[in-house]
Amino acid sequence: MNQEPHQESVNSGQLVYHKIGGLIRRYRKDKGLKLLDLSGVTGIKSAMLSKIENGRMLPTIPTLFTIIQKLGIKPETFFAELSAENDFPGYLHMPKAGYTPYEKEENAVGFEYQSVFEHSFGNGAFQLSILTLRPGAHRPPVTTAAYELVFVLSGNLQYQLEDRVFELAEGDSIFFDGNIPHVPIHTQPTNVQLLVMYFFAESSK
Repeated sequence: MNQEPHQESVNSGQLVYHKIGGLIRRYRKDKGLKLLDLSGVTGIKSAMLSKIENGRMLPTIPTLFTIIQKLGIKPETFFAELSAENDFPGYLHMPKAGYTPYEKEENAVGFEYQSVFEHSFGNGAFQLSILTLRPGAHRPPVTTAAYELVFVLSGNLQYQLEDRVFELAEGDSIFFDGNIPHVPIHTQPTNVQLLVMYFFAESSK
């Protein structure tokens, strides 16, 4: 009888959550698999796999183990790439040079993300990112299995939540349930910078 995977390596420290989706996508492509192929072998809907790969859903540990097992990846190899130092001396100094660029949707044009800080708590995680929108930036509306707070650091833009559009200027913010289809609309000739805070809860398979 197969035993449940040993999970000590997952729980022993903080994980860098913004890397999970991109790492799964990389391993899937290395295996020459499409999302539908991975869905077929894992029993996880392709729409959910897409959201996980795009960093818009935080998978449960059992779901994550199912994915990496079917991709033929050793858990210790996968989680070694996600580990992070979690000793907290009472403060955190985060120089700009240490921000980590990462990708969400592959079809997004002009969207540049940098991870500033993230921390897990209970069955969820908090992630703080800076999003730079280049002139001509565009992507389809997306949904995220998280609550989001968007604060405009510089520039002006529109923010679409389903069928409503909000005008945002520098210093404005908007808080919403990420399950509402959403997209920033950038039509200006200069960059726009946003501070984006995600409050994730673990998804169910």
